[in-house]
Amino acid sequence: MIQLRGHHLVCLHFYHGEGYPEEYIDNLRNIMEKVKSGEKIRVVCGPDDVCGMCPYLSEGRCGYKEGMDEEVRKLDMKALELLKVSPGEKVNWSEIKEKVASASKDWFLSFCEGCDWERYCSRS
Repeated sequence: MIQLRGHHLVCLHFYHGEGYPEEYIDNLRNIMEKVKSGEKIRVVCGPDDVCGMCPYLSEGRCGYKEGMDEEVRKLDMKALELLKVSPGEKVNWSEIKEKVASASKDWFLSFCEGCDWERYCSRS
């Protein structure tokens, strides 16, 4: 079972494998293949199967830049609120996809504001 945190449940709909080392991108593609083929997702708090290959993960925290771990955790909570799911819950990618598609433009403007990965995002 794939484990994903809140913001990844939203952001992975728009990210296309750029801006990271090849091993990270390969892991991401593998995860996406599995969830798109129907493998269940367990919603988690904190580092997930995407984070596991991230070069910025250090001691269970996002070390991308100062304050990023706290910022990411806030995004996780905002995403879980939108999707109406809780940590520990098991979900299908298709269900999450429908909920992400129904989010308002204003919600995305707030959620995505200031994102360092915006240039890699298909929403831009």
